[in-house]
Amino acid sequence: MISEQPRDGEPRDVRIKRLKMRSMRRGIKEMDLILIHFSEAHLASMDDAGLGLYDALLSENDQDLYQWVTGQVAAPDRFSALVAEIAAASEGVVADIR
Repeated sequence: MISEQPRDGEPRDVRIKRLKMRSMRRGIKEMDLILIHFSEAHLASMDDAGLGLYDALLSENDQDLYQWVTGQVAAPDRFSALVAEIAAASEGVVADIR
C-alpha cells in the first residue's frame, strides 16, 4: 500500500510543491488540467492527512482517476470524498474537456 505519511523531514511547503508537480506531470492531458486546477486552489489549505490522501491518489492510474472524477465509475471508498471535492472544484475544467 502507498504510504500517506510525508517523506522523512519533508517540509510542508516542499511537500505541496512536489504534489503540485505530480499533479501537472500526469499520463493524460485531461488529468493534468483537472489536477493542476485543483492543486493550485486547494493543497495549501489541506491538513497533513488530506495531503497524504492526495499523494496516494496521485499514485493511481490516470484512466481510473479520469473515470472517477467525471462520474463514469464510482471511486473507491478510500478516495470518494476527495474525488468528489476534485470533481466539484474542477467542474468547468471537466466540461471544457468533454
